[in-house]
Amino acid sequence: MPVLCQTCGGKAILKRPKNGKKLCKECFYNVFEDEIHQTIIQNKLFNPGDKVAIGASGGKDSTVLAHIMKVLNERHNYRLELFLLSIDEGITGYRDDSLETVQRNRLQYNLPLTILSYKELYNWTMDEIVKQIGMKNNCTFCGVFRRQALDRGAWKLKCNKIVTGHNADDIAETVLMNILRGDIARLGRCTSITTGQDGMVSRCKPFKYTYEKEIVMYAHFKKLDYFTTECIYSPNAYRGHARTFLKDLEKIRPRVILDIIKSGEDMSIKEEVKMPTLMNCSRCGYISSAELCKACVMLEGLNRGRPLLSISSDDRRKNILKMKGNDINDVKQGTESVSAMF
Repeated sequence: MPVLCQTCGGKAILKRPKNGKKLCKECFYNVFEDEIHQTIIQNKLFNPGDKVAIGASGGKDSTVLAHIMKVLNERHNYRLELFLLSIDEGITGYRDDSLETVQRNRLQYNLPLTILSYKELYNWTMDEIVKQIGMKNNCTFCGVFRRQALDRGAWKLKCNKIVTGHNADDIAETVLMNILRGDIARLGRCTSITTGQDGMVSRCKPFKYTYEKEIVMYAHFKKLDYFTTECIYSPNAYRGHARTFLKDLEKIRPRVILDIIKSGEDMSIKEEVKMPTLMNCSRCGYISSAELCKACVMLEGLNRGRPLLSISSDDRRKNILKMKGNDINDVKQGTESVSAMF
């Protein structure tokens, strides 16, 4: 006897990972799209006339995000101006292939595409960085550079909003990582659906409550064109351990992903805990909690041939800030292209 859709009574073809509800294909499309629409409306993510840069990597999350943003913008008359924004980290055999997918998405969704590279922004590629630092800390460098590159790309396009494909699994993993690292500052903001109101371009996560498995299902049934290969430098990433732990918990309790996000939202920070004060980087002008932003500190370490200095202890990092005269002149080449964006 066929399993029936719990919404329309037709033949069910899937069971939602989030709640176990059995649905047909069309009912799944409807509930998937409507839940994201409700997330956008209830959290007031956009205003009419916003210029929105969609972080496009060619992967499943960003491809579904581009598709959903275009569909909902037209269906509900958000009146947004949408752009695709891609960052080329310079990872041979990975990013160059995924950007071909983004180029196809540009034609499929009829959206303008802008590509910025680490090479033009920082005068380094990730392949070159990995040769310097090895495989252990490469995700730290890439994460810092990528976040800043997206902001700079949005500034270049004169966009006032960035949307990213971070899903519920990603956010739950980040909560776990910040707890395990004791990172109070990041823990306090990692569950926020909108960040960057403090001077950077506002960044939104329409997929905050959307399970990764459902994004995969949607992309599969809609036959969307996306890139599936994992980054060649990511297997050793710390996030992978949090992801494995989360998947084990999800097998026992499927709602654990949303429960962890809710726990992160409800956590409060004691008043006596000192939080970082935001300022502008003295070199490139980017928002920072120190005299030099993290990207500029990392660039100095790379250009001096001491890349691990930027991710070592605070006392050792302070040595960079004490550089004077010829020492600083020797390392400015990589940061000049960054500050030129302003």
